[in-house]
Amino acid sequence: MDDQTCVPFSQWCFKGRFLTLLVLILAMLILAPLAEELVHLRMLMDIFWSAVFIGVIYAVSHKKHHIFIALLLALPMLGSIWSSYFVKLSALEVVGGLCGAAFFIFAIIQILIFIYSQKKVTRDLIVGAAIVYLLMALTWSFIYGVLESLHPGSFSIPEIQGISTSRHFLYYSFVTITTLGYGDITPVTSLARSLCVLEAVIGQLYLVVQVAWLVGVHVSQSMLKKSE
Repeated sequence: MDDQTCVPFSQWCFKGRFLTLLVLILAMLILAPLAEELVHLRMLMDIFWSAVFIGVIYAVSHKKHHIFIALLLALPMLGSIWSSYFVKLSALEVVGGLCGAAFFIFAIIQILIFIYSQKKVTRDLIVGAAIVYLLMALTWSFIYGVLESLHPGSFSIPEIQGISTSRHFLYYSFVTITTLGYGDITPVTSLARSLCVLEAVIGQLYLVVQVAWLVGVHVSQSMLKKSE
């Protein structure tokens, strides 16, 4: 869709969608744990998770059928998060985790389609590229959670009172994708190790490819301006 056929309200509505999502994810990673330490409110992290899911739906909702698909995948995950306060069902956690992973994969694909359809490097483009990297880490945190639910003991996790397993995997996923490897959480089974290697490789390849593409677009953009 070119600029002349875009509806002004639609342009305004979606202009800051990636920046909003970036703020929500960073708030979940930084502010939620800090606030929990101060007020000791366990559900605060789940509130931030719900906000991130809503932010992702907003970011990929430029087309109506995208909203439907995103909601279809998000609702089981949100249901498993909030139902855990009333009942603990491993089957529900597995279904929720799989839907959560599929939800973020769908969002990543849609954002990448947007990124690679652009001809100019803009702030929205750069923020979108950063969002994809963060969503990759969130995706793998759900995958690790599903694996641990199906095969308990796949990871060696330190027992820290008040910290849920999902919180451990959120932390571990970001440590893995950035290849920090602190060693406090370790994969035990062959499948767990393979998944960790895959996340690290995909994360590093994405950074290399994405930076190269952004530089290439920027150089082309600069050369085009000079020729004019």
